[in-house]
Amino acid sequence: MLTIRKGLMIILDGLGDRGIPAFGGKTPLEVADTPNMDSLASTGQCGLVDPLFPGMPVGTHTGTCLLLGLSKQQAMKLARGPVEASGVGLDNDDKALFFRCNFATLEKSHNGFHILDRRAGRINTGTDSLAAEVGQLDLGGGITASLHPATQHRVVLQLNGEGLSHDISNTDPGNRYRSKGVLSCHANDPLDSSAVRTSDAVNRLMDTTHEKLRHHPINLKRIEKGLPPANGIICRSPGRLPKLKPLLKTLKLKTAVISGEQTVLGLGKLLGYTLFKDDRFTAMPNTDLNGKVKTAMLALDDHDIVYLHIKATDIHSHDRDPVGKREMLAKIDDAIAPLISDALVIAITADHSTDTNTGRHTGDPIPSLIYNPLGRTDGCRHFSELACAAGGLGRINSSGFLLTMLDQMNQLENFKPKDSAFLF
Repeated sequence: MLTIRKGLMIILDGLGDRGIPAFGGKTPLEVADTPNMDSLASTGQCGLVDPLFPGMPVGTHTGTCLLLGLSKQQAMKLARGPVEASGVGLDNDDKALFFRCNFATLEKSHNGFHILDRRAGRINTGTDSLAAEVGQLDLGGGITASLHPATQHRVVLQLNGEGLSHDISNTDPGNRYRSKGVLSCHANDPLDSSAVRTSDAVNRLMDTTHEKLRHHPINLKRIEKGLPPANGIICRSPGRLPKLKPLLKTLKLKTAVISGEQTVLGLGKLLGYTLFKDDRFTAMPNTDLNGKVKTAMLALDDHDIVYLHIKATDIHSHDRDPVGKREMLAKIDDAIAPLISDALVIAITADHSTDTNTGRHTGDPIPSLIYNPLGRTDGCRHFSELACAAGGLGRINSSGFLLTMLDQMNQLENFKPKDSAFLF
């Protein structure tokens, strides 16, 4: 008789890494004390996972949505702005245009804005007051704007108005090109009148928000304390709320997502999954790991597959803190011990790799494992980048990794032509 098993996928954000000189060229995972993950690796199968294509870096929303059951085509078209909007509860206006933004520390000059800090010192208090100060802005031409705080320095920009276009450029140059300052927003096609109109409104917004925020009491207090003020915003990844149909819905699997990160929660909400969130669950190293694990155990009682997402590993990478990442991996390994069970198929992977030397996402494949008590085993005895390179799963993409997990759970039938919509 066929036994249908439940599944648990643990997503350790930014897990994969590159060699750290202070660790003798080894990665944080290779030097971390992770006996529980090593045990799962030695009794399961390991491999290396490319989210989309080998060598191509991806963002959190792209890497995670593939693991949550979206196809490659859906993933490549999914903008970050509406995902963040969903995460903060802005999921009932499919006509609005949403942007993913940062509160940033800006310095005005005669030719624009210099960026002193893209994250305003990772500001994590008072952002609701800053957003309220901006209020409902009239940008002219029937276009209005509002800000909605998300995790830490992140904020969602909502534009409303007729004939808005997402085919415009970012004002955020990214960390690599921060020296260019805040970029002017422009239409990707200068003959597209809707895009020109939208980009002009965004440019007006950059000036207006700076004027409203630079003398805000919260920023004056931050300056007194020697902290960078959140006196402006930088914007990227605009889009409208999408209509999505993930593989897990087609399979009629009851799915749960546990996270303290608004992007992941936003994806889960867009996909119609059950969300488990708590004030103790943060996107930072102070997140309540034991609370998340207990929640996962409860969620498995009445869900077919549960996603447990932990952001802290990525935070340490972005902060260029290899020791913190190594220690966080050891804490996670200790915390997940109660979840290890012969009744479950357990997968451990990530949305992308993040190089702790540089703090940037990379296209390096992700060390990953799948444990099935009745499944195959390979020769891996440790869970690391080096060990997983020789694993039985080989090198596959995130969609293939999810399919492999679902097959181990006995949730898949033989391929039919209609299934191609979820694979490509």
